[in-house]
Amino acid sequence: MENLNPYQIAQVQFDRAADKLDLEPWMRDLLKTPDRCVTVNFPVKMDDGSVKVFTGYRVQHNDSRGPYKGGIRFSPEVSLDEVKALASWMTWKTALVDVPFGGAKGGVVCDPSKMSRAEIERLTRRFTYEISDIIGPDIDIPAPDVNTNAQIMSWIVDTYSMIQKRNVFGVVTGKPTFLGGSHGRSEATGRGVATVALELLKDEGLEPKGLTAVVQGFGNVGYHAARIFVEKGVKVIGISDISTAMYNPDGIDVEDARKYAEKNDFLLEGYDKAEHLSPKESILEVETDILIPAAVENQITMKNAGNIKAKYVVEGANGPTTPGADKILYEKGIIVVPDLLANAGGVIVSYFEWVQNIQKEQWPYEMVVRKLEEKLISAYKNTRNLAEEERVDMRTAAYMIAIDRVAKAIRTRGIYP
Repeated sequence: MENLNPYQIAQVQFDRAADKLDLEPWMRDLLKTPDRCVTVNFPVKMDDGSVKVFTGYRVQHNDSRGPYKGGIRFSPEVSLDEVKALASWMTWKTALVDVPFGGAKGGVVCDPSKMSRAEIERLTRRFTYEISDIIGPDIDIPAPDVNTNAQIMSWIVDTYSMIQKRNVFGVVTGKPTFLGGSHGRSEATGRGVATVALELLKDEGLEPKGLTAVVQGFGNVGYHAARIFVEKGVKVIGISDISTAMYNPDGIDVEDARKYAEKNDFLLEGYDKAEHLSPKESILEVETDILIPAAVENQITMKNAGNIKAKYVVEGANGPTTPGADKILYEKGIIVVPDLLANAGGVIVSYFEWVQNIQKEQWPYEMVVRKLEEKLISAYKNTRNLAEEERVDMRTAAYMIAIDRVAKAIRTRGIYP
């Protein structure tokens, strides 16, 4: 049976690239091991007067190229292995797109859908307090992730600032623009997915107009990717979320579907302008030009990879394709643009936000979009070129570039003492 443990998958992906690089054994051991794994257990007062103990994690993988950087997620599925995998992917992602950060990730085991706003605020503030000695603008900079948003980042800013007895807006990214956030941040990951996909089409000699796309996951990433596809002439024929999957060969009105979801607890269930598919995972097997898995990990596995009919897979989510599935897709001639590259738009604009906070500036939206696209297209070209030179898939090429950059930083800095 295929191994679906995200941390072990991350190790397999790392090893494939490390073998190609002929990485020294000590360097391999160092880069596969997180610098620090922090587990905290803390009480939170609930609305009914009871007290519940929650478990949270912050994993700091590597900071050789700059401060640790990575999101915080609130989910009942959070585990230490998941957070370790996500932290390592952030190290490689920041190195690949050449921003001066390392990799980290955090999470709290909870179900925010069953908690009030006040309970989520108290949980956020207490978790911030628990990890306050290991985060900061020059140490480790959290950001939004699954089930967290600009409001939660604002509570982190406020709590951390109270501890420091001064305003520290740069402690997180993904803040509202009126609290030091960057224009273009909320759409950045989805815009990045679309930007990389469109660059791939250009490389393949294809015009976007008339092509089709399926987007699995209709949250922030999936929606913005779908929206930009439609703007460029791509017909979005399938979308899905946690509640359902929908297909319409004539195209789905992305804006209309979004408005429906916003009025329906952000769920697509019950939307009547497309055919609903069962099981919803079958959305991945719809015949299309471009498939965007933008939901969660382990969606394309050895079990269903043989049924994928897309020509191109552009990963909006972290870790949606398993190593076994990668091999099957590669042998089928399907080009996979890996998560390290495809969904790096978020961390690039997070870097821009951090720079703006340091400089006490706020850049115009158009400037953010231009600089984002420049960085992503440069990283895409480097990855595609290396993949062709080394005759490897783009994921291995992306890892090779990223690992080489981090290893070079470590060798140059040396080992203390």
